[in-house]
Amino acid sequence: MTVFRHSQSDRHEAVLHCQDPASGLKAIIAIHSTKRGPALGGCRMLPYASEDAALSDALRLSRGMSYKNALAGLPCGGGKAVIIGDPRTDKTPDLLRAFGRCVDMLGGRYLTAEDSNISTPDVALMRETTRHVRRGPFDGSGDPSPVTAWGVFLGIKVGLEHRGLDVDGATVIVEGLGKVGLALAHYLHEAGATLLVSDVDGEKVAEACRRYRAEALAPGSAHRAAADVYSPNAYGATLNAVTIPEIRARVVAGGANNQLATPEDGHRLREAGILYCPDYVVNAGGVIRLHSDGEPIDVETALRRTDTIADTTRQILRAADADGIPTSEAADRIAERLLR
Repeated sequence: MTVFRHSQSDRHEAVLHCQDPASGLKAIIAIHSTKRGPALGGCRMLPYASEDAALSDALRLSRGMSYKNALAGLPCGGGKAVIIGDPRTDKTPDLLRAFGRCVDMLGGRYLTAEDSNISTPDVALMRETTRHVRRGPFDGSGDPSPVTAWGVFLGIKVGLEHRGLDVDGATVIVEGLGKVGLALAHYLHEAGATLLVSDVDGEKVAEACRRYRAEALAPGSAHRAAADVYSPNAYGATLNAVTIPEIRARVVAGGANNQLATPEDGHRLREAGILYCPDYVVNAGGVIRLHSDGEPIDVETALRRTDTIADTTRQILRAADADGIPTSEAADRIAERLLR
């Protein structure tokens, strides 16, 4: 399938296919928009089933980054990069440096950063061959997870308020207990929420149950549990024609990217009476932190900047109510207006 006819193509400005036979690099860089500034978005590495699957991911995620950066108020466009390969066996310093050279060829139109299976040390290797990299300078580690999780927590809080509820006493399903999910569980526990947790990694589930007095749910079935909030923080497309009729929560807000399998799923959620806080709005904390690269910044400052997510979420929920449309559509309309 060509880029121009691809189902995920959305007037992308450029798509670059990169390879370096010496290191084994095969990567795709998608630039959706640079109207607001250089295209900012992380790089992920996955063993995609096909090149078309990798292209789909890059195109979809780069568009999402344009919308996320616009709604976060950043002077950045949106882009994304994917490296095709198994990070456990194929990721090498030479491959990461080769990817850095590909980024450098774009002359600053695309700024890369950490994402799935690409860590802060990996980005440091990319920096050896390009300066067009963004890393978090605070706290010594550059880990964006606590800041991303704080934005998701604020999205949950606003969503509950919109339903006349409070975090204190609410029951929240946290699906996915990676760094963001565990940090989110911490914030929710501190705020008085009752937690139901799920992950394919039993050790992470046991840790969350021990630290936050959570109840474990079986992987793949967490969305069916009775709760006030369902928070997907692992994989995308968990909100679809099959799962939405099974969701018993009143609010959905999580850190995973691309939670809606199709745009129609936003309508399905609204028709089911489920309030959806759009993923690219509430999980923007990490990119807000990334844009501050080069400045002296601590975690407290980053968290304070992320507080704007609450106001943006309220604006979107009110706009959706006023226009009688899904919250996902309201968010897209506001983002597209900002991009224009």
